[in-house]
Amino acid sequence: MVVIAMNVNGSSRPLAQEVAHAYNVIFSTLTGILPEEVGEIWSHIRISVLVPALKVAIIICLIMSVMLIVEKLNMGAVSLFVKIFRRSPEKVYKWEPIREDEELGTSAYPMVLVQVPMFNEREVYKLSIRAVCNLVWPADRLIIQVLDDSTDLTIRDMVQKECERWVKKGMNIQYISRDNRNGYKAGAMKEAMLIDYVGQCDYVTIFDADFQPASDFLMRTVPFLMYNPQLALVQARWKFVNADECLMTRIQEMSLNYHFKIEQQSGSSTFAFFGFNGTAGVWRIKALNESEGWKERTTVEDMDLAVRVSLLGWKFVYVGDIKVKSELPSTYKAYRYQQHRWSCGPANLFKKVSFEILTAKKVSIVKKFYLIYNFFFSRRIISHNVTFFFYCVVIPLSVFFPEISIPTWGVVYIPTMITLLNCVGTPSSIHLTIFWILFENVMSWHRCKAVFIGLTEADRVNEWVVTEKLGDKFKGKAAINIKKFQTKFWERLYLSEIGIGLLLFICASYDYAFNSDHFFLYIFPLSISFFIMGFGYVGTFVSSGK
Repeated sequence: MVVIAMNVNGSSRPLAQEVAHAYNVIFSTLTGILPEEVGEIWSHIRISVLVPALKVAIIICLIMSVMLIVEKLNMGAVSLFVKIFRRSPEKVYKWEPIREDEELGTSAYPMVLVQVPMFNEREVYKLSIRAVCNLVWPADRLIIQVLDDSTDLTIRDMVQKECERWVKKGMNIQYISRDNRNGYKAGAMKEAMLIDYVGQCDYVTIFDADFQPASDFLMRTVPFLMYNPQLALVQARWKFVNADECLMTRIQEMSLNYHFKIEQQSGSSTFAFFGFNGTAGVWRIKALNESEGWKERTTVEDMDLAVRVSLLGWKFVYVGDIKVKSELPSTYKAYRYQQHRWSCGPANLFKKVSFEILTAKKVSIVKKFYLIYNFFFSRRIISHNVTFFFYCVVIPLSVFFPEISIPTWGVVYIPTMITLLNCVGTPSSIHLTIFWILFENVMSWHRCKAVFIGLTEADRVNEWVVTEKLGDKFKGKAAINIKKFQTKFWERLYLSEIGIGLLLFICASYDYAFNSDHFFLYIFPLSISFFIMGFGYVGTFVSSGK
């Protein structure tokens, strides 16, 4: 028969006895309906299967947690060393301003290609085109390609006219469109690199449609490549123009600031390698050509290119002092699609590139280990799995098994250290730490799912949904115009989040009624977070008709 624990904490927890009574009524009803053999089978399965399986899961999750905290502490130590000893890129690599020569004239400046890939970017195309056309660089040494894969013919016409307007002002700007979207962004850039005039160029810089570089961007980045022939990439940092738009964008800012200030900084300082962010970076075209250029085998063509170039012995440098304005996704739907691509793509790439890394001849064994274990396995596989399975599955389920205990260091100390390390990138938002934890735990469900899709190459492995951008659409308008619910109720529902939220609520209420471990203090808020996001009450809300 089903046995229910009777350790009710009614004396110290209001309503605990009522909750326990409700559980006992439910289970008593079930045991009264079901044959006695079912209870015996359940008891056998519980003792011989579920308890051992959960114990193994806890051990695996604790091991993954240790792996994750060691990785984060290592990256944090490197970044701290760089800051304390002021190991700026200008000190590590040769850098000096480009000096004009009266005899050489503008030919003292290398030829630079600027690519701006876009797809139906009605709200931001003017911002990005204006920004790249205002770059300080000799006009005769600069070629701008606007790679427009828009399927909306009206938007295509608008973008083309904007390019023509800048041509009249003396800019060498080429409008390029395709009649297909083969390879998505990577396909567009790959085809554009085959045009004859690209052969004149030494470097190529890429800006996504919502990125607005400062006018001195090229003057600050290109010298690194000019004076350091071993460098293939200069990556700048992202600065978010809409970070204060809503709580969701504030939380994204915290995560991405950690990525740039810690992950990118440590990779650049230790192995002169990090994942290219796909935008706000300058490449040496020679390095691209040696690595066979852009490939469309995954949805993270930027990371793919970075790995292949690095395996040829090239070095990268991250320059955090150079910041490029960009936009964070402010709708939950857009953010979900973005995170699916950012999690699924690296897992799929890991599967495809591991053998290439192991057999590479121009990199050391230490760097191979770094790429496979630190860059891919720990950060792109382990981190997403431990966040979801440990904090959203194993800990909540453990409340039903009093014979199972989880050590305090695994439940409290390691998560606290990880949280503090992630918060150092954005000290001004440290008061949002609790919201960040809950939001990231909910998102771990989608990231974990995406990782398995990438590893198994399931149906959505090549899904590419362009992140929706708002640009200047709502500037000067009342915030309420953005945040109103203008969609039908059922169109905002996310059933997976609601389902997980319900299961967590059951776990939390059971723990509250029968146990003394206080896990419910964490599980209840997590459950509520899944409900809030499941019912669509997160981010900004824009009318589908725009």
